[in-house]
Amino acid sequence: MWKVQLFKLNYDKRESQAVKDVVDSGWITMGENTKKFENSFEEMLGGTIYATALSSATASLHIALLSLDIQKGDEVIIPALTFVADINVVRMVGATPILADCESYNDWNISARTIEKVITPKTKAVILVHFAGYPCQMDEIVALCKERDIALIEDCAHAPEARYKGKAVGTFGEYGCFSFFTNKNLSVGEGGMLITKSEKYDREAKYFRSHGMTALTLDRHKGRAITYDVAQSGLNYRIDEMRSALGLVQLDKLAKANAKREELVEHYHDRLIGVEGLTIPFINIVNIESVYHIFPILLDNEIDRVALIGKLKDDGIQSSIHYPAFKDFTAFRDIGLNEAPIAEDIATRELTLPLYPTMTHDEVDLVCDSLIKNLGELK
Repeated sequence: MWKVQLFKLNYDKRESQAVKDVVDSGWITMGENTKKFENSFEEMLGGTIYATALSSATASLHIALLSLDIQKGDEVIIPALTFVADINVVRMVGATPILADCESYNDWNISARTIEKVITPKTKAVILVHFAGYPCQMDEIVALCKERDIALIEDCAHAPEARYKGKAVGTFGEYGCFSFFTNKNLSVGEGGMLITKSEKYDREAKYFRSHGMTALTLDRHKGRAITYDVAQSGLNYRIDEMRSALGLVQLDKLAKANAKREELVEHYHDRLIGVEGLTIPFINIVNIESVYHIFPILLDNEIDRVALIGKLKDDGIQSSIHYPAFKDFTAFRDIGLNEAPIAEDIATRELTLPLYPTMTHDEVDLVCDSLIKNLGELK
């Protein structure tokens, strides 16, 4: 159906062999591959970092809020332009989500300026997102959170290996939360990683991951423990060995894959900057190293986005939207969310074009040719 898909897996025989090796080993629940995956992720980020592999990035966000004792009566600031996971976890712990707007029509991330506008005495935490793989301006945000005694959680679902002033994202706040969902830069199907610099938070995270148990099933299987204590209430947010094995292979490919994404984005820029009917965000943002998770554009007001998506589909080009505004979802329509005018406007005009490491320059040209042609017809 599609001449160019929105996303394709960067998989080969290595991933297939990794899963086969796990199945052949006879141990498929969380075990040695998971520990290796955590250790390798820690090495990638650098510094004194503790990593806990989980069933999803949403699980990592939930654990972060639980560990920080965020509860009813507290407020948590989140980006107005983000996936529903961020607002869902805040509501699941009983807290109130408060929206921070995008910094500008060029920088779609939240900033210290837009965060400070919505801080109240009830603000207990900020969840920021490094949108599309482009890091937020972290110095000012970290300073603001420290000054106001507000916990900082980085949602790094789009940004494994992205850096701000040379330092890996996910290492600036109390927690960093990474996603390994199918369409992410590092893909295992379902999975996530929770990062912290605190031994205490790391210990709590590992308890939350596995029912609060002090000894894992693998420890008993290996004869390293006979029984276990339950140190605190917990959940089952464990990853399995197949996904951890996939993660190790994907982690080994990550730097090269991210570099390929950058190359493709540069080709998109060559073709699309200056084209009437659209603008490209995140141009000339300082201090950052992006990992180019997605390629978003902003359509001019007069362009009918639904019609354009249909015309691209007719040409075999798949596209998407990142993200609808929260107020447009039934679950959040009547909960009294504050306004975020830039993010809400972007949400009505954003369009995401195909981007993945195995994409070719010819495929980028197919996308751009179709887009330019159809924009001309819709103007």
